[in-house]
Amino acid sequence: MTRPDQRTSATAAAVAMVIVATMFFQIGVVLAKRLFPLIGVTGTVSLRLALAVPVLLAVWRPWRRRISAVELPPILVYGIAMGCMNLCFYESIRTIPLGVAVALEFTGPFAVAVAASRRRIDFLWIVVAAVALMVLLLSPHRHSAESLASAGVLFALAAGFFWAIYIVYGRKVGHAQGGQSVALGVAVAAAVVAPFGLYDAGSRLLSPGIWPTAAAMALVSTVLPYSLEILALARLPGRTFGVLMSLGPALAALSGLVFLDEHLNGIQWLAIVGIVIASGGATASSAPHL
Repeated sequence: MTRPDQRTSATAAAVAMVIVATMFFQIGVVLAKRLFPLIGVTGTVSLRLALAVPVLLAVWRPWRRRISAVELPPILVYGIAMGCMNLCFYESIRTIPLGVAVALEFTGPFAVAVAASRRRIDFLWIVVAAVALMVLLLSPHRHSAESLASAGVLFALAAGFFWAIYIVYGRKVGHAQGGQSVALGVAVAAAVVAPFGLYDAGSRLLSPGIWPTAAAMALVSTVLPYSLEILALARLPGRTFGVLMSLGPALAALSGLVFLDEHLNGIQWLAIVGIVIASGGATASSAPHL
């Protein structure tokens, strides 16, 4: 195989990794929702992260590289942001549809992409995203007109805020440690969320009946997607990776429809497409290092 063919194959494999990672994450959400009635949101997130930690530590073995005093604070911020992002996101999908929650959460990476660019076209992406978000928030929902003007919306937006911090600090620790940063970040995130899960769910976390679902959730929504994303980042330009990730709201809405029977109306679908276009456009026109 010639060098151009090798690069093409590596790129195609990396693109497939991002798409598969996104699909795995959506399957994990479906499993998580089955646990909500049994151990609550905080208990679910706690188990998801805690069960992923030993697997990620075994795979990436972060102890092989010594962490300097300069590298430790970014790792801690990265992990704290990861834990808060996951907790807020799962709180949001408890009350609002998955596709809507992911679309609102994408305000975080969208803001990071826009902040990194100085091009005039970014004004267009800001307008498109703002209009799409307004339409998404104001459009009627089949359950009730106020279901989207609830705590779920605020949690989704909060998840977007923490996602932005996660992206910024994830780049810092990723350049230095690669996949090892994922293992360390998830360990910190688990430590942040665990007290809330223990307080909320208590002994219910030890129920044998929930562990198979919890283990599968940890695997498909944490271990596999985070690891695949790290591998893809090493093979793809940052812009390409960001544009692929921008498909998240649309894939989430499809997953919600197929797996969770969450039906959105035509206006909401158009709004989600608008957010996908705005996020992808902003990422494609962002600074070269993204």
